Amino acid sequence: MEEGNQTRVTEFVLLGFTDSPYLQVVIFVFSFAFYLLNITANSIIMTVVIIDPHLHTPMYCLLANLSLLDFCISSVTVPKMLCNFMVEKKTISFEGCIAQLHFFHFLGCTEAMLLTAMSIDRYVAICHPLRYVTVMNDSACICLTSSSWSVGFLYSLSHTILTARLPFCASNRVSHFFCDIKPLLKLACTDTYINEILVSIITGFLAVSTLFMILVSYVYIGSHLMRIKSSESRQKAFSTCASHLTVVLFYYGTAICTYLGPVTNDSMNKDRMTAILFTVVTPTLNPIIYALRNKEVKQSMKKFIYGNAVWWPS
Repeated sequence: MEEGNQTRVTEFVLLGFTDSPYLQVVIFVFSFAFYLLNITANSIIMTVVIIDPHLHTPMYCLLANLSLLDFCISSVTVPKMLCNFMVEKKTISFEGCIAQLHFFHFLGCTEAMLLTAMSIDRYVAICHPLRYVTVMNDSACICLTSSSWSVGFLYSLSHTILTARLPFCASNRVSHFFCDIKPLLKLACTDTYINEILVSIITGFLAVSTLFMILVSYVYIGSHLMRIKSSESRQKAFSTCASHLTVVLFYYGTAICTYLGPVTNDSMNKDRMTAILFTVVTPTLNPIIYALRNKEVKQSMKKFIYGNAVWWPS
């Protein structure tokens, strides 16, 4: 589309990782296998939490939301990436690119908020067990989850509007396997300094504030666990906390490495690698790390699988 003497970009080319056919096959097989495992594991967890009345508690409600987020955040980027491995024209429309950017950051920010809510839930359950049912009631759970989704949407909307308003009139070759803020800023034919500052400030504030709240929760939890005399109770609480902290470590490690640095060629190469962890690996490991180590979830899964297999002829 012509605008004055400039041609407005109507589609982008996603360059992906490499031009090597061998490496493309390796990455395709790796990503496809992880994506299948992701949608299978997270779908099972969501299903058992919904159908098992014993899991209708705030802890498992938050866990089901985490599984939904992991399912969706991979589905925003991975299917398009896999399709691009099999076609010569690796393009995405301008509108599709902005939509992909929006939903990726919407789900990513929501996950940060949800991990914070899960740490608050663990703090109340471990430090104030007698008040847990009163404090973490249905209303509190709905408030925490709805707030997480709402903040994620507003955060993403700010980035989406700022990026969509930029003029893209030169190269349309995105140095990434999906549409993200930093590679798009590099293509804009105007000064993007303000956009980069806003990305760092907004993302930095949310990352630091949520991580700070998680760490404070675990400082109190750790202090409380030190005073517990029962080794069995301490071990049970520590197991749940260790799983959650591992998920937090994976999430914040990749997010901070990707979004709190400057837009340079070297950073773009690093971002593609961390993005694979963020969109392919971490969402697949989360249900294994957090849920499948949980005794109640495993029992519900066995019940679910056995119950659905009873009708099967022997």
